[in-house]
Amino acid sequence: MSTLISRAPEGSAPAPRLALWRQELAGHFPGLSPVFVALLALWSFGIILCRCCSLSTVALHVARLCGKSANTQRQRLREFYQEAAAKAGAKHGVKRRDFDVRGCFLPLLSWLLSLWPCRRVALALDVTNLGSKFHVLCVSVLYGGIGIPVAWRVLPGGQKESWNDVWCDLLQAVQPAIGPDWTVAVLTDRGLESARLFGAIVTAHWHPLMRVKAGGQFRPAGWMHWHPMSWYVPRVGGRFASAGVAYKSLEEPLACTLMACWEPGHAEAWLILTDLPVAAASPSWYAFRAWIEQGFKMIKRGELQWQRTRMTKAERAERLWLAIAVSLLWLVVLGAAVEADERRETLGKVRAAVLPRRYRLFALGMAEWHAGCPGGVVLPVVALALEVWAEKWHDYRTPSERDMTSIAKLYP
Repeated sequence: MSTLISRAPEGSAPAPRLALWRQELAGHFPGLSPVFVALLALWSFGIILCRCCSLSTVALHVARLCGKSANTQRQRLREFYQEAAAKAGAKHGVKRRDFDVRGCFLPLLSWLLSLWPCRRVALALDVTNLGSKFHVLCVSVLYGGIGIPVAWRVLPGGQKESWNDVWCDLLQAVQPAIGPDWTVAVLTDRGLESARLFGAIVTAHWHPLMRVKAGGQFRPAGWMHWHPMSWYVPRVGGRFASAGVAYKSLEEPLACTLMACWEPGHAEAWLILTDLPVAAASPSWYAFRAWIEQGFKMIKRGELQWQRTRMTKAERAERLWLAIAVSLLWLVVLGAAVEADERRETLGKVRAAVLPRRYRLFALGMAEWHAGCPGGVVLPVVALALEVWAEKWHDYRTPSERDMTSIAKLYP
């Protein structure tokens, strides 16, 4: 390995590295009080140390490492996510505080984008459930095969009402972190299909890539008739793209572009609505959306075991997710630095357009962090590598209504 990654000296104590990490976080979360910055550092350090976000497990590992009582550390860690009224001393008139985790979304995204290699980024919106206990509505930045949470809302399980207000609030919370010269693709799955959410993304001057259900109606510009969206790609290998209007039942149908393709090996077509013109996008960009699922996997059963939480209050879970998100960011950025360092050593000046990734960046970062124990590895200040996006459909021509009708008749 080169000198890019620095480890703690042999036999060094964890306190100096923990202090450095606390200073790093204080610089990125200037609005967070020093008390909560220290607790965020302790939580994120402990989560990576024990590969778990259980209060008891984190408290035990941090206590053993720092030479303090497990009960003392447990109480300190609890005060990170408890509401002020539930903290020790509050009932006896001691002034206690909590914090609004939503105020941390903007600096969290700003931190990540400060390492970004270009002015183009993909965000994904998706929901992960914890049984019937919680729904987590999450906005993630997609990078290196994983989704890094940058804004979220934890709701009690079983709620049936629309989540559009929540999604709009989350997008509004992070919008100031992204300058007007950025290209932002916002990817959503079929469960979030909504003309209102589409409009909110466009209002932010971002570009939705919203996967929609096959039965929705669409009429291309200049056509006479509406058809179900699946009608436009009736067979494997089919492609279709056109500006037009969607959702015939709406009082004011949605002006958008339908991009559809049915690739071999897939059970059905991808039907994507966007505001971009046909020549400016590719439905293949939607493949990035799967990375948010990998982020959820790492947070839950894959590594950090959040699915075992005993929390019952959604607002407490929201605060804990800040420590989880910071831990994930730490490991992914660290893993990206390790990967870039290894590729430089292996390839020298040779560059390939796409290189297969043998290990997840999360796993690389975790391995490198633990190799630097007991103090862990500091976060390297390096730009992330550029992601490869699929080519746009520059030369694509929309078939005529007559041609499409002829094709559809062959595949009833």
